[in-house]
Amino acid sequence: MTGVYVCSCFGITEQQVKEHADAGACTPRQIASASKAGTDCGSCVRRIQALLGRGSCPRRDLADQGEPALSAAVPGPSASASASVPAAASVSGLSALREAA
Repeated sequence: MTGVYVCSCFGITEQQVKEHADAGACTPRQIASASKAGTDCGSCVRRIQALLGRGSCPRRDLADQGEPALSAAVPGPSASASASVPAAASVSGLSALREAA
């Protein structure tokens, strides 16, 4: 897949972030759960925030209520079977995600 890279650590492009957002990811943390973007060095979190914007998200209410906000992972090379943030993610990346949420 070609495109402008947002996350160099995991090779995630703007297009992939937009696809995850179209699938229901409304926050950088949800993008991280779907693609690992933002979980290593954290330098891409602000760019992910900019791509997501500050508009309304139809699934944010579900997430706020503790319901699953994502129905399925976006197909592609970045989608993993577990779609969870890796346990070995760096502290700086996770700190940036906490600040962005």
